[in-house]
Amino acid sequence: MAELRQEFPIERQLRKDIQDAQRARDQLRLDTLRMALGAIHNLEVARTDRKNPEHGQPLTEADSLRAVEQEVKKRQQAIPYYKQGGRNELAEKEQRELEILQTYIQGSQLNDDELRAVVARLVDEHGKDFKRVMPLAIKETKGRADGARVQRLVREMTQ
Repeated sequence: MAELRQEFPIERQLRKDIQDAQRARDQLRLDTLRMALGAIHNLEVARTDRKNPEHGQPLTEADSLRAVEQEVKKRQQAIPYYKQGGRNELAEKEQRELEILQTYIQGSQLNDDELRAVVARLVDEHGKDFKRVMPLAIKETKGRADGARVQRLVREMTQ
């Protein structure tokens, strides 16, 4: 029988908020939170496949957060397409889902000052070479800062 794994804080929060949404009869919030929890579960199930490069590795808190971040990214990418296609009602729905999901990843995100400190330290250690600093910055901030934000800051600080 498979061993039970510890539930991460983000999952506990999602489950608690699902119950609250059920009590409040907030269907959009309920569906969005269930989808996010499902994404985490799907990632865990995918690791049971022998063909998966992460086969057998236990799920981590960072993996759970990454699954929610991927759902946020999907919505960010879908909104312009819905607007372009004249489907404003779907764009608005995606926007509301995006706002719901962003509350879960904002707590783990680096703010601008923290991100600037990380990049400044890397620039001090490795010089003002963008091609050398950028991969290190991405690696160090993975899951805690948007790649575009990191790139913009590294570019600014290496020039």
